[in-house]
Amino acid sequence: MILINKNEINNEIDTMYSKNKLIDCLNLNPIDIEICDVTLRDGEQTPGVAFSMNEKIDIAIELDSIGVEIIEAGFPVVSAEEKQIVKKIANIGLDANICCLSRSINTDVDAAIDCEVDIVSIFVALSDLHLKYKYHKKKEEMLDCAMDTIDYAKEHGLKVRFAIEDASRTKLEDIKHAFLLAEERRVEYVSIADTIGILNPSTTHYLISEIKKIVKTPICIHCHDDLGMATANTLAAAEAGAKQLHTTINGIGERAGNAALEEVIIALCIQYGLNRYDATSLTNLSHMVKEYSKINTSVNKSIVGKNVFSHESGIHVMAVLENHRTYELFDPELVGGKRNLIIGKHTGTRALKGIIESRGISITETELLKLIDKIKNYGDIKEGLSNTVIDGMISNILES
Repeated sequence: MILINKNEINNEIDTMYSKNKLIDCLNLNPIDIEICDVTLRDGEQTPGVAFSMNEKIDIAIELDSIGVEIIEAGFPVVSAEEKQIVKKIANIGLDANICCLSRSINTDVDAAIDCEVDIVSIFVALSDLHLKYKYHKKKEEMLDCAMDTIDYAKEHGLKVRFAIEDASRTKLEDIKHAFLLAEERRVEYVSIADTIGILNPSTTHYLISEIKKIVKTPICIHCHDDLGMATANTLAAAEAGAKQLHTTINGIGERAGNAALEEVIIALCIQYGLNRYDATSLTNLSHMVKEYSKINTSVNKSIVGKNVFSHESGIHVMAVLENHRTYELFDPELVGGKRNLIIGKHTGTRALKGIIESRGISITETELLKLIDKIKNYGDIKEGLSNTVIDGMISNILES
C-alpha cells in the first residue's frame, strides 16, 4: 500500500508549475475559479445512463471530498424520484453548494424550492435556431419568461444562475442584453453554454472577454466536447476571467460529453499552480462512475486511463526506472493511480533486467537472454505478459 503525503504532492505541483517556463513566458493572468460538477445532471443525460439514489449520493460525497465547490444534483421536474434524490443530496450535510436545473417556468423553481437547494440554474435559449424550431416564440417572449422566472426565484430566497443555452450560436449583443437584464435582478451568476461544442479556445476567450467588458456578475462556462476541445475551451474561459467551470467525471454527457473533471483539475494544478483540490481520489472516482454508468473510458484516456502510467517500450522503461519524469508528467499517486511496467513485444534486454531486478529477482546475463527469447516467441502478447507468466518462464530457465 502506498501512503500518500498530500503536502509532498502539493510541493511537487508547485515545483512543476515553477519550472513551466513556457507558461512563464506567456504571462497568463492569475485565475480565480470554482468548479461546478454536473455529472449528476448533464452526465446522467448520457443516453442509457440512470443513476440510483445511492449511486448519486456516493458520487456527490466523493466530489465533496475532492473539494468541488458546487454540485449540480439533478433536474427535479423530471420525475418524483429525481426530485426526491435532489432533496436528499441537498440535505446530507455536504460542504459543496447544491444546485439544480430549472426551465424558465415558475413551477420548475417551485420544485427547486421544495428540494432546498442552494442555487437554481434557470436556462433559456436565445439562438435563432432554438427560437424557431424549439420554442416557436420570439426572442422578446422568451426573455420575458426568463426574467419573470428569475424574479420569482429571487423573491423566494434562492441564489440564481442564469444560463443561456446554445450561447455559442447566439448573437453576442443578445447575450450581453440578456445578461444585463439578469444582472439588474442581482443573479449570482450568468452562464455561457456551448451546447453543441462549436467553440475553440480562441473564440471562447474572445466571447468571455467581450462579455466581461460590460457584465460584472461572475460568468460560468459550460462546454461540450463535440470537437474534442471542451477542456481546452474551459481553461481558455478561465484565462479570460470566467469564474465557474462546469465539468463531468470521465467527461460523460450528451453526445460527445462535457469537459472532464479530472482533466480540468490536473490542468489547473500543473498549468496554473492551483492545487486546492484533492486529486488523489480522481482515479477511484473515475472507476466509480464507470461502474455506475456502465460506460468505459478508453485505455489512453488522459489522467485516469489504464495506459497513462504504463510503459512497455524498452527505451522508455529504462529511462523511467532511472527517473520517472522522463516519460511521466506527474506522479501516479497525484491522482490515485499506479505505475505499470509492461513486459511485451517492445521490451529490450536492459529494460527487462531493470524490471526483474525491481521485483527483487536476480538472474545472470545468460538467463536474461534466454528469458528475452522466450518473451519474443511467446505468441500473442498484445496485452503484455503478467508477472505469473514471467515467473513461470524464469522458473523453467533456472531449472533447465
